[in-house]
Amino acid sequence: MHPKKFFVSGISTEVGKTVCSAILVKALDADYWKPVQSGDLHQTDSMKVAAWNGLSLPHPRFHPETHRLTEPMSPHASAAIDGVHIKRSDFQIPTTDKTLIVEGAGGLMVPLNEEDTLLDLMRDLQIPVILVSRNYLGSINHTLLSIAQLRQAGVPIAGIVFNGPSTPSTESVILKMTKVPLLFHIPELSELSLPAIEELAHFIKPQLTEALMR
Repeated sequence: MHPKKFFVSGISTEVGKTVCSAILVKALDADYWKPVQSGDLHQTDSMKVAAWNGLSLPHPRFHPETHRLTEPMSPHASAAIDGVHIKRSDFQIPTTDKTLIVEGAGGLMVPLNEEDTLLDLMRDLQIPVILVSRNYLGSINHTLLSIAQLRQAGVPIAGIVFNGPSTPSTESVILKMTKVPLLFHIPELSELSLPAIEELAHFIKPQLTEALMR
């Protein structure tokens, strides 16, 4: 299996990027990198993904964040409080011979500074994006806008993941209008735990490997 890189983004915040990343790390035996951690430094996304994979930090498969910011805010605002100026040139893709999962912060248009957004970083890195969508009032609009922005920026899209209870009418119109491939569903999990992540990763691994690793 040839190692590849994928950037996990979402249509908004709190849609399931970290859970999706944990599943991808498990299913693809991948490395993980969170370029910007904004707040929750006592329980970072890297820590969560590692724990849901039965690992603890530091670990060679988990690459250090480029920026660790103290406040749970947009990176540009948290960075200003911390006296940090985030530049796109700060970010260098970690070197690894494994598949790499990169997790963003919030949605595409989250500001890194007063000029650049996460979308600009995605355009720089040119890593195929896995877009996580979750059904809520307005999610169709947010999903279609996100896909349109990625395409306008010339960022490749690997596929979409729907997180939470399935809503066929929402999912079908998104897939039909965008022609973006569906990678998998994440059902509403009663608990976020190593066994739950392992079970789902094992279930989706064949279809995921075929979709992403060809």
